[in-house]
Amino acid sequence: MSARSPVVHLTAIGGIGMTALAGLMVELGHRVRGSDLEVYPPASDELARLGIPVARGYRAENLEPRPDLVVMGNAISANNPEAIAARAAGLPTLSLPEALASFCLRERTPLVVAGTHGKTTSASFLAWLLSKAGRDPGYFIGGAPRDLARGHALGTGREFVLEGDEYDSAYFDKGPKFLHYRPQGVVLTGIEFDHADIYVDLDHVKASFAKLLALLPEGAPLVVCADFPAALEVARASGRPHVTFSGEAASAADWRIGEIADSAGALRFVVSGRGERLSLTTPLLGVMNARNLLGVALLARAFDLPWSTIAEAAASFHGVRRRQEVLVEGDVVLIDDFAHHPTAIAATLAAVKSRYPGRRVWALFDPRSNTSRRRVFQHEIAAALARADLAVLGPVHRAEQLEESERFSPEDAVREVNRAGGRAHSLTDYDTVSALVQAEARPGDVVVALSNGPFGGVVARLAEALRARS
Repeated sequence: MSARSPVVHLTAIGGIGMTALAGLMVELGHRVRGSDLEVYPPASDELARLGIPVARGYRAENLEPRPDLVVMGNAISANNPEAIAARAAGLPTLSLPEALASFCLRERTPLVVAGTHGKTTSASFLAWLLSKAGRDPGYFIGGAPRDLARGHALGTGREFVLEGDEYDSAYFDKGPKFLHYRPQGVVLTGIEFDHADIYVDLDHVKASFAKLLALLPEGAPLVVCADFPAALEVARASGRPHVTFSGEAASAADWRIGEIADSAGALRFVVSGRGERLSLTTPLLGVMNARNLLGVALLARAFDLPWSTIAEAAASFHGVRRRQEVLVEGDVVLIDDFAHHPTAIAATLAAVKSRYPGRRVWALFDPRSNTSRRRVFQHEIAAALARADLAVLGPVHRAEQLEESERFSPEDAVREVNRAGGRAHSLTDYDTVSALVQAEARPGDVVVALSNGPFGGVVARLAEALRARS
């Protein structure tokens, strides 16, 4: 690689992680360019702000003039034209996590937040907390924290916060991203089966997290959520000392949450353990978010942050976009949420009902993720959606790619919800989903959109209509 202003080409630059890496590379002084099939906001806006040229489509000529380094996103297959061209030309090629570790984590203290649920919110809170404490951390988060300028920063402090993604790294590295992050401290928010496209079963998932914990140096702090049996099993099997936490007051965990009071705009709760008690207040909603904050607080204590700073940071932390994000607060409330796993769906609906007691709650579900569009959680998704007063299920994303026997059935889920005494609808197009809500939502209702993608524009259309209505 050239010694001055290396040229870095990012293939699949439009992904949220790749866009963040592009920002870090620019901050490091590299010349960055990239390619993708399509790039949508907010990634397109961020790349334009950074002045990064993006080629539309994947072609061998996108690697001309010759870059010093190619970074391949994990959406790229071995037979992608740019992957083929990079190999033929002998171009140095890294995965996203390899590039992040090579360029950003040397001589830093990487703190990894990993787990099936809550890692984006938890990592964002850790970055916010360290920032409030004057530590100027680096961070790399797969979301858009509402209190930080963006989801990535180099920082000048020793700590570097990473959202530890268990998804695979690249076509040439099928191991999880977090195995490249050289952890010096870990929060394990929980382990459940997910990512049915790359993991065979829960044991396969647990094996990946076991490899992460094996990377921790002796004496490095490990904080584990005791509400997930698989997480406890992995932590205990590692043989490493660890601190446990729970959202249940009666739990046997080292630290617990109790005395929860949710009111308009604020969640108040008490954390207790090892002879200590601390009252915390946060604008976030629900026990799941109280638990996220507690896990981060315990890791922060291991790095000498006092409770007073933790409490101040919690009170001013507004979470992450698309995580229980209130888009419209009118006669009908509209909340946008990333939940697509049944545990997350149930937790989000419980949190919404806690914040808005006595109000009718709609759950709009988009079977889009590689797990939720499969039948693997057919019953569990229906049971989670039954917690809403009304459930509306959209069409299965790219249904034609799956065999019917493998594919999630919205119709079966609707029948199950209705048999349980709930009310549910299955709709075959996105326009009908938004039209139904606009026609039948009444003052006082709370509408929660549950999707890990754009939901066919449903949320944007509803936000516009409900704002006009209010």
